[in-house]
Amino acid sequence: MVRVSGIVREALLTSGQELADEGILERADDLFYLTVNELKTLAMGAPGDWKKLVKGRRLADRNEARRRPIPRLLLSDGAAFYAGITAPDDAEANILCGSGVSPGTVEGTVQVLFDPLEAGLKPGEILVCPGTDPSWTPLFLAAGGLVMEVGGMMTHGSVVAREYGIPAVAGVDRATERLQTGHRVRVDGSRGTVELLD
Repeated sequence: MVRVSGIVREALLTSGQELADEGILERADDLFYLTVNELKTLAMGAPGDWKKLVKGRRLADRNEARRRPIPRLLLSDGAAFYAGITAPDDAEANILCGSGVSPGTVEGTVQVLFDPLEAGLKPGEILVCPGTDPSWTPLFLAAGGLVMEVGGMMTHGSVVAREYGIPAVAGVDRATERLQTGHRVRVDGSRGTVELLD
């Protein structure tokens, strides 16, 4: 099944590139934002503002990726709590706290990402994201460290970080808001801290 999916994906990207070359789409991967019925309509040459349709869906997808989909605590009455671990009262203002999920310490430049498909992670950069699933795994090859807003010891990002030997901290409240691409940080996966260096 995985092999077949890869073959279909390559065929779609080839067709998408042809459509982009003709000016019907912006990029080859725009096809992935169309439904099966829309693909059939497009294949039959029906006119449509495909670029505008895809642009709207890309924007909606990007906005959806920035949502906090998983509460940290959900009570039986339906109350949801999204706040994470905060620094102890005696912690310095430049230290963010979470749970150390993969040991080690690393210093590097932050790259905040919400979508693994639009990643530009350079080797050694610190990946800061809401959380990960298997689609993020290729980024771990380049990441020097990992900081996630959601997760624990047995979540995807934590397990893969340990497998790759990458220091990681999970459960860092609002990490994608408090850290910005370009910040220099020290990630301590043993203590569960992220220290802003600049």
